[in-house]
Amino acid sequence: MPSSDSTAPGHQLRFGRRNVVLLGLAIVSLVAGYAWLNAGGTTGAAALLVLGYCVLFPLGIAL
Repeated sequence: MPSSDSTAPGHQLRFGRRNVVLLGLAIVSLVAGYAWLNAGGTTGAAALLVLGYCVLFPLGIAL
């Protein structure tokens, strides 16, 4: 009878220090971007949001 484990051997997510740092930077970038957007900024806020969503989060997951 097959076991009911939801993770098969060799298919576990292993986030190291680099992943956690990149994801933390992504969160900081997003919070700063939304705060800047709330304060009336447009270009800089958009750049921080793009950096967080399109660069740092994918890198944090992929590396």
